[in-house]
Amino acid sequence: MKAIVQTEYGSPDVLSLKEVDKPVVTDNGVLVRIRAASVNAGDWHLMRGDPFLSRLMFGGILKPKIQILGFDIAGQVEAIGKNVTEFQVGDEVFGDLSECGFGAFAEYVCAIESALSIKPKNISFERAATVPGAALTALQGLRNCGQIRSGQKVLINGASGGVGSFAVQIAKAFGAEVTAVCSTNKMEMVRSIGAEHIIDYTQTDVTKNGQQYDLILDAAAYGSVFDYSPILKPDGTYVLIGGSIWRLFQVFLFGSVISRIMRRNVKCLTAKPDRSDLVILKNLIEAGKIVPFIDRTYSLSEVPTAIRHVEQRQVRGKVAISI
Repeated sequence: MKAIVQTEYGSPDVLSLKEVDKPVVTDNGVLVRIRAASVNAGDWHLMRGDPFLSRLMFGGILKPKIQILGFDIAGQVEAIGKNVTEFQVGDEVFGDLSECGFGAFAEYVCAIESALSIKPKNISFERAATVPGAALTALQGLRNCGQIRSGQKVLINGASGGVGSFAVQIAKAFGAEVTAVCSTNKMEMVRSIGAEHIIDYTQTDVTKNGQQYDLILDAAAYGSVFDYSPILKPDGTYVLIGGSIWRLFQVFLFGSVISRIMRRNVKCLTAKPDRSDLVILKNLIEAGKIVPFIDRTYSLSEVPTAIRHVEQRQVRGKVAISI
């Protein structure tokens, strides 16, 4: 089969299209013919081995242990192991491979049963492949950390990105009043996915707009967490899910201390693959409450170009890979 392979850390130039052995289905495995994948920020962090902690977490101090990147997939079941009970050959599925070896940038992958769910019927493979990582992160950030409730005022920073664009729609599905923060050239896109209020951060400092919110979901954290204290209600919650790696580590390690200083709830999400959450997202998509937004679609051979595009942090929604 064809796959995008890397044998060293570095820029997208270390990625190359190669012929590799097709995976053999295991007794507990599901062999999927991948029809589409998507690119996430985690892909280029693993590609570069930066921050260095990513090398410790996923193996490969000097050279990458994970040689085929990508964890979001959508495709068709090609074969199943003798112990698999949830799927049949021919099923259309989507899922998150981050806990079963990655490998989305290829024609086939063997995944564990729990990593997959039946694909939403009303969207393409390309749109389905953009969902697992980003939408699951948005869902868990709003629901698990933010404990979102109907009627709340929710601010989403980084609303035009992969996680942010799903967060806007999921917050709306929960009945929240959504304010989205993005740049000038992305305002129309954010409006199209349902944000009721939009703040152009190039023109307005959101931390000084005089409004207060029950929940702030920050998918683009590059400034200080403390800046958000004035616009967060006394019993409100700030959830950090994306942005500066060092800001993420800061809140992950010292969130409880920061909460006491700010006298607000400050949390950092560690998203976990969850099949039941994939089913929730599938139902929301089939009900028309979530529509994945694709910025661009690339072919398998163009994965290096796609990752370079994502690294520039100018993507609206998600970047898909059609295989």
